[in-house]
Amino acid sequence: MYSMSKRKSKWTKYIFEFLSIFLGVTLAFALSQWNERNKRYESSEKTLLEIRNGLASDIVDLRGNKTGHETGIYACHYFRKYLTEQKVDKDSVVLMFNSLLRDYISIQNKSGYESLKSKGLELVRDDSLRLEIISLYDFDYEIIEKMEEGYSESQFHENYFYTINSLLADYMVFNDQGELIQLKPPVDLSRKERNIILSYLWKIEFNRSFTRDYYMQVENKAQRLIEHIDATVK
Repeated sequence: MYSMSKRKSKWTKYIFEFLSIFLGVTLAFALSQWNERNKRYESSEKTLLEIRNGLASDIVDLRGNKTGHETGIYACHYFRKYLTEQKVDKDSVVLMFNSLLRDYISIQNKSGYESLKSKGLELVRDDSLRLEIISLYDFDYEIIEKMEEGYSESQFHENYFYTINSLLADYMVFNDQGELIQLKPPVDLSRKERNIILSYLWKIEFNRSFTRDYYMQVENKAQRLIEHIDATVK
């Protein structure tokens, strides 16, 4: 009887020790998993906030370039009136001449997105949010960069400055400091020369309008992405 009781006691002790070890390992594993999930959540939140802050900066740059193209479009209208001998504001000639052929570069803050890619895109668990981020950075931003810097028709200064400047040089009035202050009426321009500039103005306005409209779309997408991130990171 004593021996059986002793064996029972030993088995109870072994079972208790086994359960204690099993429970300890299980709890340690669960705690490790919880810590890992918590770290990933904090990393995800930090990365999303970095992307969000970058987007806020990007929107300022997007609006700046969009406004620049709008001013360029207005300059096309200005010179179209000038060439057709309609009344124009003489005091705006310097601004309009500078704005007509000014080129822009695409400035994008991609540090947050690059950080996300280095950690793994799956860090963002929300599928729709992840797709929004990828679409903006890998598609829309790439298109803007190509339109501004890689598309030959958008290189306005390179394509049109020499010809327009040469055709209008005889009508430019400079002050004693060598600053452009006025354009005289282009009365001696031939029909061909006038049409060349008018065709350039049409092409410039078309490309600037297309680029401006795309900037508006991308700005709206960036703003919606900020709102989605704000709703995710509370």
